[in-house]
Amino acid sequence: MQEIDNDLVILGKRIKGLRKERKLTLENLCYRNGLEPSTLSRIEKGSVEAKYLTLVKIAKAFKIKLKDLLDFE
Repeated sequence: MQEIDNDLVILGKRIKGLRKERKLTLENLCYRNGLEPSTLSRIEKGSVEAKYLTLVKIAKAFKIKLKDLLDFE
């Protein structure tokens, strides 16, 4: 379970890093993918497990492939 929690934190940092790199606020990114800012914030903090379709939406908002979003090792 510890390993999964760590992966959630790493993924969250990856998403936040991409968002900051593209100079997007939580609201800007959520506008692009239809998520609630509070949901995205929890994903970025690694406190919730993102559903597959949510990750697809996030990748599309960044205009990258899902596999590239998940390539954080």
